[in-house]
Amino acid sequence: MGSRQVTSWHGKNITVAGLGVSGISAARVLAGLGAVVTVVDNGDGDAHRARAAELAEQGIEVRLGRLADGAHAGEVLPEGTELVVTSPGWKPDSPLFAAAAEAGVDVVGDVEIAWQLRESTPGRKAAPWLAITGTNGKTTTTQMLASILKAAGLRTAAVGNIGTPIVDVVTGEEEYDVLAVELSSYQLHWAPSLRAHSAAVLNLAPDHLDWHGSMEAYAADKGRIYEGNAVACVYNVADRATEDLVAEADVEEGCRAIGFTLGAPGPSMLGVVDGILVDRAFVENRQKNAQELAEVKDVNPPAPHNIANALAAAALARAFGVEPRAVRDGLRNFRPDAHRVAHVDEVGGVVYVDDSKATNTHAAEASLAAFETVVWIAGGLAKGATFDELVRKSAKGLRGVVLIGADRALIGEALARHAPEVPVVDLERTDTGAMLAAVREAARLAEPGDTVLLAPACASMDMFANYNKRGDAFADAVRELAAGKA
Repeated sequence: MGSRQVTSWHGKNITVAGLGVSGISAARVLAGLGAVVTVVDNGDGDAHRARAAELAEQGIEVRLGRLADGAHAGEVLPEGTELVVTSPGWKPDSPLFAAAAEAGVDVVGDVEIAWQLRESTPGRKAAPWLAITGTNGKTTTTQMLASILKAAGLRTAAVGNIGTPIVDVVTGEEEYDVLAVELSSYQLHWAPSLRAHSAAVLNLAPDHLDWHGSMEAYAADKGRIYEGNAVACVYNVADRATEDLVAEADVEEGCRAIGFTLGAPGPSMLGVVDGILVDRAFVENRQKNAQELAEVKDVNPPAPHNIANALAAAALARAFGVEPRAVRDGLRNFRPDAHRVAHVDEVGGVVYVDDSKATNTHAAEASLAAFETVVWIAGGLAKGATFDELVRKSAKGLRGVVLIGADRALIGEALARHAPEVPVVDLERTDTGAMLAAVREAARLAEPGDTVLLAPACASMDMFANYNKRGDAFADAVRELAAGKA
């Protein structure tokens, strides 16, 4: 599958779906290249109107809310549209896209636009992309990779699903040697022409199935990241599905499959030996030789899933020719974002850890596996997930569980089936103040040496604006506990 390359944007009628950050970025850049841009969005609040007014100053038409005929603006294809550029979250079955298909109009995302525009600045060579996707760990791995590339003295940035919109980066004034690009399954779905230097799929677990329609469709969109890779397709040895995606990909001649593993690596793999991260892929005589890259203690935090992230980042960096010392220095310099297995405090011999970013079962499983005995705070919006496998795998390490949120009963039922001996506190209240009560209950269940872990395995929007606010509420509650106020 590919997208028709645009040779000239001047005068081209483009409809941008969505008035979010990526939509605004694409609209502004394309209008600046001479395209006739119309933005459509079903929203019509104050924030939407303020953004629309700003775009109107650049000559960009914005259609909001309901149109004169009563239809929603985001469902009607403007007359004369030659290309639709969608924001990542818009579902493939949206009426706008059905209308585009009927009219023979391509639908692409901002990542596709960025890929097509990467050589648009005269006299500047396009920076290669090292691309990362997966159900969990994408942001951390992308940031680790950027840190390693910077330690190697390369001009780089972590872009894509994080940070500055990628269209702005590839068309901006700053020049880069290489880009570390995080890509979601949504973005990959709408980026048919993308061809990375090297790419990694970190893991695959059911997520966003309401958007993709099936696990097979979700995996296929993730696998698009490998299409046309030039040097390396990096996969997770412990997750066979990621290797299968490599086998199915159509890559450039000479592109190699590179595995990463928490165990001792075979040839063409990176792994761990006696607390050392080692490379048996990008070395001479890889059948017999290995190159030390860093120590496990250089990874922050050194939880198993984060060591896997570090190995994937190292594999992509090594595929780009980065020296071992830069891998070590980059990992040492890296500091994870908030709410990702973040140590909050220790109170009464109990450690409190915020992993509010664990918004699905796969992420929560990795988080729970990082600690020996856990009082688990879980719950929120399940997004169609089931919890039996998560509970079954994690039951041995559970000291107790505190359930919060709208779909907490689903986790409670799984606990009753697979861990009936584990004490469970079910907090019925779903206001934001429930987090303080949850931390109090967790402290009551915990014993010295335990970890109280917020790893909800659910989305946050039933009680909080986002996972950041949920993590902040947890940290605030722990601080109150430490101060003797809780």
